[in-house]
Amino acid sequence: MTAQTCPAPLDGGGAAVWRGGMTTVQLAGSLIERTRTEISARTTPNRFLDLLEAGEIPRARLGWLAGEEYRVVGSDRRSFALLASRFPQAPAGDMFLRLSVGEGRALRLLLDFASALGWSEKDLKAYDPKPWAQAYPSYLAWNAVYGTSSAVALAMLANLDEWGAYCRRAADALRGRYDLTEEAVGFFRYFAQPPPDFEDEATAAIAVGLDDGQDAVAAIRTALTLHAYEAGFWATLVEGLG
Repeated sequence: MTAQTCPAPLDGGGAAVWRGGMTTVQLAGSLIERTRTEISARTTPNRFLDLLEAGEIPRARLGWLAGEEYRVVGSDRRSFALLASRFPQAPAGDMFLRLSVGEGRALRLLLDFASALGWSEKDLKAYDPKPWAQAYPSYLAWNAVYGTSSAVALAMLANLDEWGAYCRRAADALRGRYDLTEEAVGFFRYFAQPPPDFEDEATAAIAVGLDDGQDAVAAIRTALTLHAYEAGFWATLVEGLG
């Protein structure tokens, strides 16, 4: 249906997400806008970052952050590689492959953060992850096996602004309140900015997926669920802090 009109509105949970007369590219843009709006409405204060900015996160708890991210990044790297193999054609295949490579770079930067805390990679491997903190990468891994390219592209793109803002806040707080070096917070700086041209690439991937008959409503559900699991990640880091 590329460059052609889409079907009549498709209702998902009482709200139409497909509009008559749209091309799939236009539909993808509308889908992204709607999903971002819904995510914004569901966003609650991030208590971990609030406490971090106040200098009230115990240094030992920063080790939790490093340990959890070590598992998250390693899992996401494999998930994106699997998605690239399932959807090898451009634009989705190229996008997922670049995301996988990016996670590999992030993993190396994470080791600098861990080192600043006195943690070695051996310590990170020995860390016992918290189940709810790992719900996010587990859900992404499930989608890497069973999900659609448009759903994952939408989920990553629609959640990107919030994730990037969280990483900027973390980097600034770790520098200002915990006296870490710029090198030590490189992991967070890396994720504070979106990959070059990611918005256009993800939008194109969503459009191609929709053109292939992938479910737009299911894509929104995937993005919202991923957002909820990301919130759970941060909430887990403040458990027991009062």
